[in-house]
Amino acid sequence: MPKAVVCRELGPPERLQLENFASVPLQPGQVRVAIRAAGINFPDILMAAGEYQLKPPLPFTPGSEAAGDVVEVNGASGVAVGDKVIVKMRFGAYCDETVATPSQLVPVPSTFDYAEGATFLAAHGTAYHALIDRGQIKPGEVLLVHGAGGGVGLAAVEIGKLLGATVIAVASSEEKLAIARARGADHLVLYAREPFRDAVKRLTDGRGADVVFDPVGGEVFENSMRCINWGARILVVGFTGGIGLARTNLLMIKGASVLGVRAGEAVRKEPALGEVRFKVLSEWAEAGRVRPNISHRLPLEDYAKAMRLLIERKAIGRVALLTRP
Repeated sequence: MPKAVVCRELGPPERLQLENFASVPLQPGQVRVAIRAAGINFPDILMAAGEYQLKPPLPFTPGSEAAGDVVEVNGASGVAVGDKVIVKMRFGAYCDETVATPSQLVPVPSTFDYAEGATFLAAHGTAYHALIDRGQIKPGEVLLVHGAGGGVGLAAVEIGKLLGATVIAVASSEEKLAIARARGADHLVLYAREPFRDAVKRLTDGRGADVVFDPVGGEVFENSMRCINWGARILVVGFTGGIGLARTNLLMIKGASVLGVRAGEAVRKEPALGEVRFKVLSEWAEAGRVRPNISHRLPLEDYAKAMRLLIERKAIGRVALLTRP
């Protein structure tokens, strides 16, 4: 029988359970996908704890992205048995079988394995939406990337460099910064070595950053307002480090903007954005210009350990759950 990680009680990852479930018959227009890998994202952890804006009714299976093979089709156009696909969902990915519609499926880039396919769109899609749709970054601008050792941070480093920015990567360890350097970062800043706002001013001859990519929040967000250039755009991508407060006097003095980034919600409201985003990202992937950095690949039954890697900041880039050999 297929297996899924199930949340029956809100709380930490250890409260989740791995359970068998019965396959359901396909309705017209549906396909069955044998999941080979699922990506771990921080919102999965928040959702399981009841701390995310989307609160599915219990019980539910966490996980918003997976990759696998189409094994059954019931009257769904544009999809065939044997297709290697990425499955997009709001939750339900931590499993080894799922039912989906063609609108939830896109091809896995030919240069990727299943784990890379399952860890591609959430991070790189968020970075794309942040830097292009929201931040409108221009070649030659200075991009400050916080949490540059995380999945979405590394994606921002990679895409920012592709777009012609000078990238300052900030992270919590030398190991994470080494990966950021390999992905294109021009300057590396270790949080513990030097206050990043001093480093940014030093590296930009006092001008500051033009675009700030911030998945951390808290004091990091607040201090970012003190090292920005005129007209800067501060991109609020997440709040793993807490909720930051915007000092309106600093924003006014610098003519700066604070922009919220919700890549998934933007596509739900304007589907054409998602089509353009995936087309560009897939072209970059096929050309070898972007690729998820997966530091850990664990079996499905190690879901709690995998989620803990994100909670404890031990992952570099992405973590994938593998469901089949």
